[in-house]
Amino acid sequence: MVTLLSVRVGCDFQFTALGPTHAVFQIEPIRTDRAAVLNEWWSISPELRRQGYEDSFGNICQRVTMPAGPFALRYDALVQVPGDEEDGDPSVRECAPADIPGPVLVYTLPSRYCLSDELQAVAATNFGAMTPGWSRVQAICDFVHSHLTFGYGSSSPLTTAVDVYNQKMGVCRDYTHLGIALCRAINIPARYVMGYMADIDNPPEGEMDFCAWMEVWLNGGWFTFDPRNNRKRIGRIVIARGRDALDCAMVTSFGSPILDSMTVWADQVFPEPAAASPT
Repeated sequence: MVTLLSVRVGCDFQFTALGPTHAVFQIEPIRTDRAAVLNEWWSISPELRRQGYEDSFGNICQRVTMPAGPFALRYDALVQVPGDEEDGDPSVRECAPADIPGPVLVYTLPSRYCLSDELQAVAATNFGAMTPGWSRVQAICDFVHSHLTFGYGSSSPLTTAVDVYNQKMGVCRDYTHLGIALCRAINIPARYVMGYMADIDNPPEGEMDFCAWMEVWLNGGWFTFDPRNNRKRIGRIVIARGRDALDCAMVTSFGSPILDSMTVWADQVFPEPAAASPT
C-alpha cells in the first residue's frame, strides 16, 4: 500500500504594467493519478476576471488582462501525491521510428530551444553505438549531469541547448533542454516538463523555483528522467508539458510588464499530532 503525502504548492507574482497587458499563466497542477488537487485558492489584485482553457498539449492555462499599474496574482493549492518514487524500468527498450505513434513524432523534431539537428554529431559520437533503451537514455542524463555546472544567472530566456552544451553551465531548464536535444538527435522522443517539486527526499539547494525535467517515450509509454538531479524523486507535481520551455512558460505576456517579484513554494504538509489523552 502506497502512503499518500500532502504538499502545499503555489506562487506569488507581483508586476507593474505600463498599460493594459494580456497574459497567460501556467501554474496549476495537471490532475493525474499522481497528483490530486484537494483544495486551491486564487487571489488577484486588483480583482478581475480570469478565463481558463486547456492548450493543445493538455496544459491548464489562465488568461488575464493586467491593468496599468501594480498587479498581483497568487495561487495556492494543497495536493496529494504518492509517497513513492516515480516508476522506472531499466529493461524497457526504445521504439523504432516506424513504431512511434503519430502524435508522439513531434517530440523527435528540433524545436525552439532543443536544436537536436545541430547536436547530431555529439549524440552519435557519445551514444550512437549504445544498446537502445532505458540505459542509453540514462547515459544521456549522466552525460548532461556531469557536463554542466549548475549556476543561477548562467543562462537567459534566449539560451538554447547548443549554447548550454558549449558554455557548460545552466539551470534545470537548460539541463532538460540539452537532455531532450540529445535524445531527439538519435530519434528518441522526448518532451519538456515543468512543475513543482518539494524537497521531500532531498536537501534544499538554493531558493525554491519552478522545476524542469523531461519525459521520454520508450516501448509505448512516457518515463520520467531528470538530467539536473539525475535521480528518482518523490512528489513531482506536473504543471505543463510541451516541446520545450516555450510551450511551458509559467507566464506569457503580450507586452512587457515589469516583474517586481516572484515567490514559489512546494512544501510537504504534516498532519497535526493527536492531542494527548488526559490522565
